[in-house]
Amino acid sequence: MNLADKKMKIIKKLNIEKLLPSRMIIPIYYEYHMGQKLDLKNPKTFNEKLQWLKLYYKNPIMIKLVDKIEVRNHIKEVLGEEYLIPLIGIYNCFDEINFDELPNQFVIKCNHDSGSYILCKNKKDFDIQSARSKINEHMKENYFYRWREWPYKSVKPKILIEKYMSDFEKNTFDDYKFLCFNGVADNVMVCTGREEGNTKFHFFDKEWNFKRYNYTGLNEPEGYTMKKPEYMDEMFEIAETLAQDFPCVRVDLYCANNKIYFGELTFFPQAGLDSKLLKSTDRLWGDKITLKKY
Repeated sequence: MNLADKKMKIIKKLNIEKLLPSRMIIPIYYEYHMGQKLDLKNPKTFNEKLQWLKLYYKNPIMIKLVDKIEVRNHIKEVLGEEYLIPLIGIYNCFDEINFDELPNQFVIKCNHDSGSYILCKNKKDFDIQSARSKINEHMKENYFYRWREWPYKSVKPKILIEKYMSDFEKNTFDDYKFLCFNGVADNVMVCTGREEGNTKFHFFDKEWNFKRYNYTGLNEPEGYTMKKPEYMDEMFEIAETLAQDFPCVRVDLYCANNKIYFGELTFFPQAGLDSKLLKSTDRLWGDKITLKKY
């Protein structure tokens, strides 16, 4: 057991994780997950600089943009309502939901965290008690304390229900994550295979050149490519529109049946603890982030 493992074990045992200031706990998280010490005085890599941004980049609009409800108003103003997945309702607690009034298919999620979504493909088979248990657990959590991503600390937990997009081809769709630096979309990560439980991540630049940025890329043969989606150029433009004024942000979009939909804005991809990136990628992307006093 290394020093970082020992520190985390002690912190968990004493139940003091939430009591420690971010400046103290972030380097411990980094060393524990990345296997090396965090250099906040002279950060060089992508993952290191994301930790620095957690601590020192405090653009107040980010609080609104990480809130899955509030960000919808931003998208309406900047892009238009047609880019939003239709909203069915907003609730302060699970017991406010009247399931008799809901359509047969829908998606439930919390506005303040990640991983709380629940799909309902057939209301007759939907386990309301299980859904209540999961959502209520997520509603108790302040997501800020997961990885110390500061914008989440001030988001008031709520529940939203969106339309289940069954009109998407084959009842599934791929999603596209555009990594932007200083308002410029550098690359897109294409996520495929979620429906089959075999998700793969492939990177392409604006010219649709395949980039071996992660370990998945190393496994692909020479000359590997994928069919470029019809609306990819437009999605790059949308990503850059939403990324203006931020040193780094990932813009998540969907495209299906000739329509583009907004997913979310992610200011700290993988919480800055992405060990699946190649070391060369970690440094390459790190060079694209210019740190300054904000």
